[in-house]
Amino acid sequence: MRLVLLTSLTLAAFAANSLLNRAGVAWGADPFSFGVVRLIAGALTLFVIAKARALPLTFIHSRRALGALSLLLYIFGFSAAYLGLDAGMGALILFGTVQVTMFAAAMLAREPIPVARLIGALIATLGLVWLLWPGATARIDLWAGMVMACAGVGWGLYSLAGQGAKSPLAETAANFLIAALASVVILPFVGLPRDGALILAVISGALTSGLGYALWYLVLPQLGATRAAVAQTTVPVLVVIGGAILLGEIPDAAALLPGSVVLAGVLISLMPQRRIGSNRS
Repeated sequence: MRLVLLTSLTLAAFAANSLLNRAGVAWGADPFSFGVVRLIAGALTLFVIAKARALPLTFIHSRRALGALSLLLYIFGFSAAYLGLDAGMGALILFGTVQVTMFAAAMLAREPIPVARLIGALIATLGLVWLLWPGATARIDLWAGMVMACAGVGWGLYSLAGQGAKSPLAETAANFLIAALASVVILPFVGLPRDGALILAVISGALTSGLGYALWYLVLPQLGATRAAVAQTTVPVLVVIGGAILLGEIPDAAALLPGSVVLAGVLISLMPQRRIGSNRS
């Protein structure tokens, strides 16, 4: 019961990130300003958690440059894309692109690939192309969709950079601190978000990002990789529901079919199957 509760809270935090970012830019916040505050709040929260757990923070490491740069791409792309996307469609494009990015990385590294992942990645890619194709029936802002896809690539690379980390929480804290310090230089040009948008940025950084990631690392070993991956497929659905209830954003009916194709591809990619490229006797 405790695992179910913690997992539910974590997934709700991930979904809330999309809702908070969408609401923040809808209230007039500059997306880069929103992203800077989110990074700073997240970095401070993760730093406190890491120190409370006596985790050493390593700032000079072969993975640190990729981790910090990909985090910056994700954070700023995520916020900027919500200038033109509803919360639900943004989460769907992000999640689909993350899966495709990690699949492409596995292909380039010539890793053994499960047949289901190959088929699922192709289906998810076709769904994304259908969703974003100019002139398609779904009314999706192409520029915003491509920016969110870039954010998805950033989060996919960030996830890949963290593979094999001995202390994911400590590495995430270090990456957030470096990215936050790097992003502060743009504050004089964009300023701080105002009023409610500033509060949303702090909540997004400190609670739904910082504490959300900390909770994720707590439940991940207990869930296992497959259950964790399947659990994350609920996030776009939660965002669509939350967007309709809290933001009044009713999904474009024409986007539901290609969106369902993306989700179907992701789910298929998580099915256990034999691997392509593995040794056969």
